[in-house]
Amino acid sequence: MRKIFPKMVRQPGTPPGTLTHTGEQKVEEVSISLFDYDENGFQERTVEKIEDCFPFKDSPTVTWININGLHVVENVEKIGKHFNIHPLVLEDILHTDQRPKMEDLDEYIYIVARMLSLPVGGHEVGSEQLSIVLGENVVITFQERPGDMFDPIRDRIRKGKGRVRKSGADYLAYLLLDTIVDSCFMILEQFGDIIEGLEEDLFAHPTVESLHAIHHLKRESLALKRAVWPLREVISGLQRAETPLVRDSTGMYLKDVYDHTIQVIDTIESQRDMVSGLQDLYLSTISNRMNEVMKVLTIIATIFIPLTFVAGIYGMNFENMPELGWEYGYFAALTVMAILGAIMVYFFRRNHWL
Repeated sequence: MRKIFPKMVRQPGTPPGTLTHTGEQKVEEVSISLFDYDENGFQERTVEKIEDCFPFKDSPTVTWININGLHVVENVEKIGKHFNIHPLVLEDILHTDQRPKMEDLDEYIYIVARMLSLPVGGHEVGSEQLSIVLGENVVITFQERPGDMFDPIRDRIRKGKGRVRKSGADYLAYLLLDTIVDSCFMILEQFGDIIEGLEEDLFAHPTVESLHAIHHLKRESLALKRAVWPLREVISGLQRAETPLVRDSTGMYLKDVYDHTIQVIDTIESQRDMVSGLQDLYLSTISNRMNEVMKVLTIIATIFIPLTFVAGIYGMNFENMPELGWEYGYFAALTVMAILGAIMVYFFRRNHWL
């Protein structure tokens, strides 16, 4: 089960700027991809060594360096030293429990976001920290593991579609954030289908498994909120940033992403209210079903109360009562009682009372 509040693994007393990877330990090799492009062309490379990225520092074209895997701390340290990234920023990159944020450090802007994913048919949202360093003509992204949602952006760079090849590094950073926000809509759509299915099940046949599913949805909705809510502050900060790294032409696009982020947050809040309503619906349905069961049992008990009263007061030991002298009468009575008990259990189970 997902932890709502991640475990803090940073040791007390550690000097600021100490580079230690605190995320999930990986065994995969680190992969580094590089795009360098302008309006006239592009080049795409898979980099073997982190040093191969260094010549692109002062390139007049836009360079996108993507590093998959943070468990090799030396790579982060080397690229941070070459691109003049502050040690405290590198520390935040390696500590993968960061809250989404934006920091304007004059020479570059540091952005933290959460990439969210939900497999088709799945119920648990995957979360991965994405760190973005936005420089004048360079964007460096740090991911925890291979695989992301940015293939459409790569295709647009390759084919020269849209504005990406005609714009600067800030537009590329906008595209990354826009893709992250758009992925939230697909997750919320799947959550909406799950909520509708649960609602139908609760009306038809509420079970303990339904209650567990409601509880799981509440936890996942809270995780979504924790990942998306601070993102609006990030985008708003980029809009208001008085820095040449973010051009005025990109501001309108950031405003559009901000509007989408607000829409995602509103949808999350609406779905959380719906999930809370499902829990109330479950309790109401169970209570109504219990009332129906008690109603039937009360009718049965009411019918047999006077019969039992007469039998208890008057007795059943008649002189000419059949089967009193029968050799197998006692066993026959026990058999009849067992059959009656089994019939009642079957009746209760058939009506889902047991």
